[in-house]
Amino acid sequence: MVRETPQIYEMFVAPFIKSTPPSSIQWVYNILQKKSEAEKIIFEDVDEEKGFILLPDMKWDCKTLESLYLVAIVHKNGIKSMRDLNESHLPLLKSLRNNILEIVPQRFPGVGADELRLFVHYLPSYYHFHVHVTHLRYDTIAGGISIAKAYLLDDIIDNIETFAGDYYQRCTLTYVIGENDELFSKLSEIGARVSLEALIR
Repeated sequence: MVRETPQIYEMFVAPFIKSTPPSSIQWVYNILQKKSEAEKIIFEDVDEEKGFILLPDMKWDCKTLESLYLVAIVHKNGIKSMRDLNESHLPLLKSLRNNILEIVPQRFPGVGADELRLFVHYLPSYYHFHVHVTHLRYDTIAGGISIAKAYLLDDIIDNIETFAGDYYQRCTLTYVIGENDELFSKLSEIGARVSLEALIR
């Protein structure tokens, strides 16, 4: 577990994210440009500011509703992670939530809007903003919902609306990072790993 303060983010994490080559997410652009996976698209809003593509995640067999797993990839460029979100993105975030909760039950009868879990990973597995959509009964680690990794979309919206438009630029985030992650050694070196000593300084 690490505690990422705004200062640690700006000094270490943000530069790491910016150094990630665009080629690493070319497959995302291919989906958005319909060069791949076009036949799998469940829904698309083409608006450049608040639009997105919704399609099955590779983890789902596309048959078993109780293990339903979709991903919504936004059209808007420049949002690398949850840290970039601010009040200007509320229309996008609400569009994601409202459209997904309407479309998925229509497309998959038997799945209610109240049975869907919409969440964001931090750190994400790739640096182009996307939202995970799973059935509530898909509550395994494979479902991507581990604590200190998954953040509910509703809570993200509420934090920005209730506390501050720049909440995610100001808050400290505590999360899990694997020992094999490129950032792990750097964050360990600077003392970002959770410890009693660090918490009582």
